[in-house]
Amino acid sequence: MSMNGEPPGGRKAATVWGIGTLVYMVAVVHRTSLGVAGIDAAERFHIGASALSTFSILQVLVYAGLQIPVGLMVDRLGTKKVLTIGIVLFTAGQLAFALSHSYGMALAARAVLGCGDAMTFVSVLRLGSRWFPARRGPMIAQAAALFGVAGNLISTVALSRILHSAGWTATFTGTAIGGAFVLVLVLLFLKDHPDGYEPAPAEHAGFGYVRHQIASAWREPGTRLGMWVHFTTQFSGMVFLLLWGLPYLVEDQGMSRGAAGSMLTLVVLANMVFGTLFGQLIARHHGARMPITLTAIGASTVAWAAVLSWPGGHVPLWMLICLCVALGACGPASMIGFDFARPANPPERFGTASGIVNVGGFTASMITLLAIGVLLDATGDNYRIAWCSVFVLQAIGTFQILRLRGRATRLEKDRIAVSRVESVHVPV
Repeated sequence: MSMNGEPPGGRKAATVWGIGTLVYMVAVVHRTSLGVAGIDAAERFHIGASALSTFSILQVLVYAGLQIPVGLMVDRLGTKKVLTIGIVLFTAGQLAFALSHSYGMALAARAVLGCGDAMTFVSVLRLGSRWFPARRGPMIAQAAALFGVAGNLISTVALSRILHSAGWTATFTGTAIGGAFVLVLVLLFLKDHPDGYEPAPAEHAGFGYVRHQIASAWREPGTRLGMWVHFTTQFSGMVFLLLWGLPYLVEDQGMSRGAAGSMLTLVVLANMVFGTLFGQLIARHHGARMPITLTAIGASTVAWAAVLSWPGGHVPLWMLICLCVALGACGPASMIGFDFARPANPPERFGTASGIVNVGGFTASMITLLAIGVLLDATGDNYRIAWCSVFVLQAIGTFQILRLRGRATRLEKDRIAVSRVESVHVPV
């Protein structure tokens, strides 16, 4: 029997939720490890730019394609079961990637890794909503993202160095061991919800239930707005970190691998700073969500335009630093998408709605990864032309955000007003 009211949070909630976010951090280490190994992977498997981008495209394709099914799984099975399956899959995928010597085997390994990775973030968001009051939602989402940033930082700082000292197999096998460690923590200590706060039982009537969950979540303008916010803000920073940032800085801008790694680290550090700042701003001023979103989109657009239109060959270092800082705001801004979807959906549908939102950014990332790889091969490695693909997706996403924001905001205000009226009890 569930209790009335919201979960209280507290030390136990922080501990349980911390285990979930640690899983997400390890998953991000696995996901982004190819970003510092792109040049090594091209040499190991004897492949060009298009084939190299296929690694990340396939991984992101699997991730994006599974978001809605994973959201349904989380709503139906609970966080612990879904996270356990995810850990087993991404650990197995990373271990297989470590031992791969052929392009086909390595490609299959990244697909398995993408399946496991897809099960982590939505699960962590659901875990936070079950253990903490709703008012802490923005901070919980940004804090979860910070754990992902920490995983990215491990990839850019530690793995890049270990890779060139320990070698391919030892490096990727070592990261797979981290997956085994968090699996033990989940099995021993993670719980789906606090005692006494069990969710109300739901009727799961096969395909009819699935169709109803997806359709109900999609009908909400807040869900669709959240998806387009995620689509427009996340992808340029992710593509830079996931694969094409290091080759661009080394091969086009003439940086050493160490200096290029430092620039990737700057993106990650900026991500951490903006994540903390955005979470606090939105928690205090809910109306700041849209201004922050549009500012982040505008900053990244201006930064890319300045860098790609710079006359001559190498761009000044200060301009590249500005670009990396602007890209660092993209990840935290994408978390705002979940904060548009959360108040638009009841708790029993939040996993499904989160899955729909999460599809946005990873779909945009997949398209951009493919576009850059194809354009590099077609233009003889002209990174300036290849990176212009960013502007197309930003224009599409911004148009959709501006189209949906008015209706979604009005419906959210109406719901808040109704909930306040219903919470007033007049004594007889």
